Amino acid sequence: MMLREAAASIAYKASCRTFQAGMKAANYALGYRIPDHIEGAGCSGQAARILKEHGAGRVFLVTDANIVKLGLLSELLKNLEGEGIQYEIFSDVAANPTSDNVEAGFAQYRAHPGQPLLAVGGGSPMDCAKAIAAKSVHPDKTVAQLQGVLKVHAKIPLFIAIPTTAGTGSETTVAAVITDSATHHKASINDPSILPAYAILDPLLTIGLPPKITATTGLDALCHAVEAYTNHTYNTELEDFLAKEAVRLIHDNLLPAYQDGSNLEARQNMQRAAFYAGRAFTRGCVGYVHAIGHTLGGLYGVPHGLAMSILLPHVLHQYRAAVYDRLADLADVCGIEGATRTLKAQNFIAWIEQMKRDTSIPSGIDCIRDEDVQQMIAWAMAEANPLYPTPIVWQEEDFQKLIDTVRSAKEN
Repeated sequence: MMLREAAASIAYKASCRTFQAGMKAANYALGYRIPDHIEGAGCSGQAARILKEHGAGRVFLVTDANIVKLGLLSELLKNLEGEGIQYEIFSDVAANPTSDNVEAGFAQYRAHPGQPLLAVGGGSPMDCAKAIAAKSVHPDKTVAQLQGVLKVHAKIPLFIAIPTTAGTGSETTVAAVITDSATHHKASINDPSILPAYAILDPLLTIGLPPKITATTGLDALCHAVEAYTNHTYNTELEDFLAKEAVRLIHDNLLPAYQDGSNLEARQNMQRAAFYAGRAFTRGCVGYVHAIGHTLGGLYGVPHGLAMSILLPHVLHQYRAAVYDRLADLADVCGIEGATRTLKAQNFIAWIEQMKRDTSIPSGIDCIRDEDVQQMIAWAMAEANPLYPTPIVWQEEDFQKLIDTVRSAKEN
């Protein structure tokens, strides 16, 4: 029995690696691109100009209720009105956007089909807008039918993304993560078709972020860069460069942005880091931090950035030597020292853990119910294997070990 189980395990891991070898070759045909992007204080006003240049007379604006409440849209709306562009706002977007949110937004959007989309907010409004865009070219398909790889494959309307956080990098990714309202299963629409045409990085829109959101979204960006760099199978030199540069920028700027929310230079650098990290994982993929983290968001509503922040060092510790060489590269980029490459890698993980302590992020999570664990493992395995080229191929017992570790971790 043990020999059969061992043989099955070897065969399973080999099948994942075979799939990934095929994906590496296929990636060269996918035509990855970086959105045209503008950055600088006040540059969000350029959205109206871009729309005008494209001959748009109206736009569908996707955001969330908090952004509306904070008045972050006021200047943008004035600019739209100044260019004679009509707008309609959809703001019923949850912190983890749901299929019901997408369907409600699309029902509102289809009154003027084909109009451009403008997403303003964190990853949630941007992902919701991407899913609405996907439905705009497949109106008879459900969100579930669009989730997966290359299920859209059609030209969407003009799409502009303006992030108000520095974390998800959704403004430059091909993914839209949506939670099924009925099952609470969180899964992605993955297709180059839904990549925004323009990304506008205005640090003024992040000035009012609470310190906790600054920290968790920043560590979300770090997770993207670290997972993309340690996966590395699908990467070209570009993705490796962008991941390392994102890590360097986060190392140098996250704590200053957390400590002084009005530090415009740190805010701008964090937006650039999130943008670079998003582009890096668009090709390089994420890994098991995201696979388990998505289950926490779907089942318990844990904010995505918080889930990533909690899980990242635990996953890296569990990978052990399989990631030490790549983490040592990242330590070098950050100026983190160590007598050997192994010690550099371990000191890099220690820096992440110290950053969590400095920003009051807990080391573990206590919301996981016993009866949900097998579902979490099944969802995580279905998401990650065989697509994500993780340093080690995990199976059920590995996910169980991670969940046990996270549940038993002591709080700050």
